[in-house]
Amino acid sequence: MKVKRITEPQSSQRKKRIWITLSLIPVLSFGQIPTGQEIIKKMNDILTPDNSKGVMTQTIQTSSGKTRTFEFEMYSANRGEKNLMRYIKPVRVKGQAFLMLNYADDIWAYFPRTKRVRKLATHAKKQKVQGSDFTYEDLGSGDTWVEDYETKNLGRDKINDANCWKVESVAKKKSDVSYSKVVSWVKMDNFYPLKMDYYNEGGDLFKTLFLKDIKIIDDYPTAMEMVMKNHEDNSETKMAVKSVIYDWKPSKDFFSERNLKK
Repeated sequence: MKVKRITEPQSSQRKKRIWITLSLIPVLSFGQIPTGQEIIKKMNDILTPDNSKGVMTQTIQTSSGKTRTFEFEMYSANRGEKNLMRYIKPVRVKGQAFLMLNYADDIWAYFPRTKRVRKLATHAKKQKVQGSDFTYEDLGSGDTWVEDYETKNLGRDKINDANCWKVESVAKKKSDVSYSKVVSWVKMDNFYPLKMDYYNEGGDLFKTLFLKDIKIIDDYPTAMEMVMKNHEDNSETKMAVKSVIYDWKPSKDFFSERNLKK
């Protein structure tokens, strides 16, 4: 798997490394135990860089064992507030595009066959993307972890010999989110999540996300593979990164309805 890398000025790289080092001081230097909210805030900061663009594959395995594979371009800006997906493969979906603004609260879709852009209903963010186990909310929720959940630190745990904080995030009463609770295993050394359990409104385990093959791209920890297992449907979806760039700035009208048709 080839990963594109962008070389940044040394001063910029040093600033990022200094920021990461300082962010770990309360845990590593003084032995203080971070609160759940502090952990989830650091996790969210890492998962939502200022801007990014890349190419990903999406392989869906149904309960019957059949698989479907898609390839798409993904663009994100303003720390996840704006997102645009454009499908490349297979031919039958090539050119389909989705624009997600305001952390997926507003979604527009473009279908080449009709050559029309239409705005989706508000509840669309909770729908599956191309029938996968990822919803639009999963891909474009941005600061949801910080704003819509109350989080507490459940203590230390291990995932594949990696030391983690286990944190529980419970949805606030008036928040419009798909999950009543999310339990996350977050690495102590860089605050990157390795596993996340999602619970439905009834309190039952609904889905589990595994983040694998973590690589450092432009100083950002990046999961090159994400697997979402749906326990209710007995299905799973694998998202694999083919390329990613963080040192990218979109044009002024990039995240627009007009750009969906390109």
